[in-house]
Amino acid sequence: MRLIRESDGERETLATEIETADSFFSRAKGLMFRRSIPDDYALVFEFDGVASRDVHMVFVPFALDVLWLRDGEVQKKARLSAWTGMAKAEADRLIELPAGAANGVEIGDQIRLER
Repeated sequence: MRLIRESDGERETLATEIETADSFFSRAKGLMFRRSIPDDYALVFEFDGVASRDVHMVFVPFALDVLWLRDGEVQKKARLSAWTGMAKAEADRLIELPAGAANGVEIGDQIRLER
């Protein structure tokens, strides 16, 4: 499985080690209590519809890049600091990546999960 960014006819692989958070428990836990994640890692949160989705960094000891998507289109991008970062936006899919992994991602880009 790969996480792909598409923009202006260009394609870029953002991550190849994909984990999904598709249960209440896995969504609530997220990346809490992990010491690190691989450089090519993404945690993808799938939701049934668009709603306000918040992210907190409590018990996450490393910075993250977070993408909020609606129908595959990036609505918001944020770098959240370890332990104290917080952000919120409307989305039907949320993606957490290692800090720096989303440097080239812009609002309006398409993000696809290829199986």
